[in-house]
Amino acid sequence: MKRITIMIISIVLCFSCSKNTKESNPIKQKISTNTKKNIAMKKVLFVVTSHEDLGNTGHKTGFWVEEFATPYYILKDKGIKITIASPKGGQPPIDPKSNEADFQTPATVRFNDDKETQEILSKSVKLETVNQADYDAIFYPGGHGPLWDLAEDKNSIALIEGFYKNNKPVAAVCHAPAIFKHTKNTDGTPLVNGKKVTGFTNGEEEAVQLTSIVPFLVEDMLKSNGGIYSKKADWNPYAVEDGLLITGQNPASSELVAELLLEKLN
Repeated sequence: MKRITIMIISIVLCFSCSKNTKESNPIKQKISTNTKKNIAMKKVLFVVTSHEDLGNTGHKTGFWVEEFATPYYILKDKGIKITIASPKGGQPPIDPKSNEADFQTPATVRFNDDKETQEILSKSVKLETVNQADYDAIFYPGGHGPLWDLAEDKNSIALIEGFYKNNKPVAAVCHAPAIFKHTKNTDGTPLVNGKKVTGFTNGEEEAVQLTSIVPFLVEDMLKSNGGIYSKKADWNPYAVEDGLLITGQNPASSELVAELLLEKLN
């Protein structure tokens, strides 16, 4: 009888331990899930221009709001963490024309009401302080500004080359593919050489009457650097993906670029 009693007690104790272990599993599972969630969180660096003078016209330029806002909210709404940087830091110039009624979209309307994002934008970090190792991808919105500063900026060039070398996506829309003017592969060839790309067309630049004002034409530059340039009819949405490079033709293409970048991040 004593032996039977001991066996019963042992069985009860084993059951109790097993139960406690199972009860503790949800906590461990929760911790594990949270850890995986943190690991999975993606970070994207947005780089905007600091240049505001439209050549010698006396007019102002900067970045185009729609090309910033649409990708920003598409990525943010999917849980992507975004950091905004610019060559000079602080408030980057917004192209005043992009605030006109004809160029408003749901994303720009949202941005205009979004004081939090406006505050973040006004405190953009200096490009020289950014480390590509801290991000999973880099994105450049357009506007004419990048033709003057980001196309020539050594920090921007180094970042792009660093992202590409480390197998991270590089995306740009409209005039922003100007950033590929001086970027190189490790063998010294232009980064876009032999790659499918697009960007603001010569026809679109002519339509806005700035062909003789801009320092160079995006379409011509991409072609001269060996890019396999393609385009749709002027002002039509069009984006191209070739490996790690994602480019869009014009403001209407910003959503397509953002969606392609999101797919890359997933």
